[in-house]
Amino acid sequence: MTEAYVPAFEMRQITKRFPGVVANDAVDFSAARGEIHALLGENGAGKSTLMNVLCGLYRQDEGEIFINGKPVEFHSPGDAIAAGVGMVHQHFMLVPVQSVAENVILGLRGVSFVLNTADIEAEVKRIGEQYGLPVDPRAKIWQLSVGEQQRVEIIKMLYRGAQILILDEPTAVLTPQETELFFRTLNEMKADGKTIVFISHKLDEVLAIADRITVLRNGGWVATVPAAGMTKPELASLMVGREVLFDIERPERKTGAPRLVLDGIGALDNKALPALRDLTLSVRSGEIVGVAGVAGNGQRELAEVICGLRPLTAGRMTVGDAAITDAPPIVMIEAGIAYVPEDRSATGSAPNLSVAENLALKSYRHTPVGGRFFIDRRAMRTRAQELIQRFDIATPSPETPSRKLSGGNLQKVILAREISSNPQVIVASYPTRGLDIGATENVRNILMEQRNNGAAILLISEDLDEVFVLSDRIAVLYEGEIVGEVPGNRADRETVGLMMAGSKPHELGVAPAASEESGS
Repeated sequence: MTEAYVPAFEMRQITKRFPGVVANDAVDFSAARGEIHALLGENGAGKSTLMNVLCGLYRQDEGEIFINGKPVEFHSPGDAIAAGVGMVHQHFMLVPVQSVAENVILGLRGVSFVLNTADIEAEVKRIGEQYGLPVDPRAKIWQLSVGEQQRVEIIKMLYRGAQILILDEPTAVLTPQETELFFRTLNEMKADGKTIVFISHKLDEVLAIADRITVLRNGGWVATVPAAGMTKPELASLMVGREVLFDIERPERKTGAPRLVLDGIGALDNKALPALRDLTLSVRSGEIVGVAGVAGNGQRELAEVICGLRPLTAGRMTVGDAAITDAPPIVMIEAGIAYVPEDRSATGSAPNLSVAENLALKSYRHTPVGGRFFIDRRAMRTRAQELIQRFDIATPSPETPSRKLSGGNLQKVILAREISSNPQVIVASYPTRGLDIGATENVRNILMEQRNNGAAILLISEDLDEVFVLSDRIAVLYEGEIVGEVPGNRADRETVGLMMAGSKPHELGVAPAASEESGS
């Protein structure tokens, strides 16, 4: 680079410590105006901490930050936003009881005391339409799916006109076609001179969109490399320090009888609008059925119906040989249904309880952990230690609060709790969302092991790579209906992506999956 080069931002020797942990250790990181710079690393590598320093949420213990060549000190996110730095966080910072529009302007400097709600809602809608991020400006945050909430976070920063935009997993809720459009938007921003920090675990996307890539590991800087010429295995090796296998062995096996049958299911969403319409689907023993679809098309409602968390308005459900319709969660648990929810922090775990207590949430009614009147804490700890070892959960002790675990280790806790009960059916919603490559590899291997042991697994995911790698059959969900199924070994991204947008298989010349042909 020439001497005249001035980065849009530069972080020099940034160190950030927490009690007992050095999250960032003398890290250098910079990006130019008009550059898309990817930041990679495993969970716990220090990516989020480094970006939280840049966006003003944390103060560095050592090091300096420069914006356009000038030293700055951020005491709050407001200072960073005023300097043109905005971040869309992986863990959302939204107020559930407020509307989308209210969240977008929350904390925005210069907003008058009397709000022009119509103008704000119109601008939110315009930004959503411009960037392919549709969301109802008047909807309350608690009514939105996780994917829709992420869209609100993206719109919030775009509304503020950030010149340095930090995006943490921004394509997690997009179809391949929508991702392509979103990348066009990023390239337009790049052409306008904006700087984009792109954080993603999807290495194909990183290689497709980034100009340069910086890798962190264990809080330290590992490498900064041009994206051109790099490969997925090379990036993965830099991230985890070892070779990573991207293909999971999926041995052919004869599927058994249906373990889960949904027949004409109907259900309402949180707005009392139809979310599932005449949905029919079956999952057999020893089979993974992937449900692909864009966020907000009924995925959450489907999982909640199966697990007894949402009432049916129509249809029947069978688990094994038992007809179970509109039963409470405890009945579904006793019937052998395991649930890995999409939000591992808020729904899948109790953050303030210990790892041992979280592992016992489904077993405290039964021996040896529990009984009718009391919990045997010694037995609970012993069982927790066994599961921690079996599932390779990295935790200081069984008494550690689950909120202190990384996303990957928290997901291992949830999987250990659910799978240790030897379930008939496993409902896994976005099981690797936000996880690093190593944790993703581990979770996928666990699910494949359960499939090979005869479990019936319903995999709900927007990550088509994951759906393709794991699924024996793929069912596509659109506006609450299964628009069609395709065999996992004959699926392609373009076809499934078009089906996610509402196209029927026969319109695309796609042969049905085996279960459709047999009528099961």
